[in-house]
Amino acid sequence: MSERWIADRMHLIDASGIRKVFDLATKMKDPINLSIGQPHFDTPEPIKQALFAAVNGGKNAYSQTQGIAPLLSKLQGLIDAQFGHPDRTVFVTSGTSGGLMLALLALVNPGDEVIAFDPYFVMYKHLTSVAGGKIVPVNTYPDFRLDAAKVRAAITSRTKVILCNSPCNPTGYVASEHELRELAEFAAERDIAFISDEIYRSFCYDGPFISPAKFNPQTIVIDGFSKSHSMTGWRPGWMHGPDHLMQQMIKLQQFSFVCAPHPVQWAGLTALDVDNSASVNEYRRKRDFLLRNLSPLYEIAPAGGAFYLFVKAPWGTGSEFVSEAIQNDLLIIPGNVFSSQDTHFRISDAAEDRTLERGVEVLKRLAKR
Repeated sequence: MSERWIADRMHLIDASGIRKVFDLATKMKDPINLSIGQPHFDTPEPIKQALFAAVNGGKNAYSQTQGIAPLLSKLQGLIDAQFGHPDRTVFVTSGTSGGLMLALLALVNPGDEVIAFDPYFVMYKHLTSVAGGKIVPVNTYPDFRLDAAKVRAAITSRTKVILCNSPCNPTGYVASEHELRELAEFAAERDIAFISDEIYRSFCYDGPFISPAKFNPQTIVIDGFSKSHSMTGWRPGWMHGPDHLMQQMIKLQQFSFVCAPHPVQWAGLTALDVDNSASVNEYRRKRDFLLRNLSPLYEIAPAGGAFYLFVKAPWGTGSEFVSEAIQNDLLIIPGNVFSSQDTHFRISDAAEDRTLERGVEVLKRLAKR
């Protein structure tokens, strides 16, 4: 193969730093793995049984591109009841990552700008680049609050999208109703597409989840089962937003993902009836354990949701601190994977209690170096 065959867009992206740590974990004997953002509990049994039944029942061919009718009907009913928007349509995607790709490819022209709050989920920058756009980071350090004034200052004639993620990966920050209302109403006022990534909405520990779609009926929402029901490897997601936009994304899905995995959609139908409150409570407890043990030694901003802490390195850069942690068998993610700054590191508390205890032991030791 010749190097010149590689499309220019591929040089705009790099392999995920998270995946590099994930690969490293497979080569270590007994790592203390607090790196990967996926639930540590297994998929609930009723959901697994629904998948088996779908496979055994012959639900193995393509489904409709937009998803199976029973799942669409149930999701649409839930969303209509929540928002009451007459023009809001739902469809099933191949994971929230698939939904994000469809949204950015359908919205972003070459040269368009996408505002994202720094730190941001690693995929935002790379998928924007693939679409030919440019990420415009809005700095949220040190407390990770979403400041509408900073967004206003970042707007140019090329601004096409504002991307919001609350609860946030990597910081765990949950935006307030005031923050979300200001941003959503500003996007509507300026006719800018507003994408709300709500994959962690189940994991709000200190108050109810609030969607910006409540304040802006044009909001594009990306959601799914991966985190809430430990189905990350199954790839079930969904999107909802104005019908004319969703139809464009469904058209694009037809020529890319084709459809979400068919039997998994039937499992998703069951998942909508599975209570995950016990898992949410468990992750609240794990967050509290980490904060109680690490806050005396580390600078940690409020983390009201998801299952992450974004911690300031007590010495050196975030990357230097993470390198030392890895030397002590602790796998965490350097903050510059998610950010233009290299000052922090991400901890995932989606792990067994003993793993968290071992990780705390190492972090306490490293803080006193």
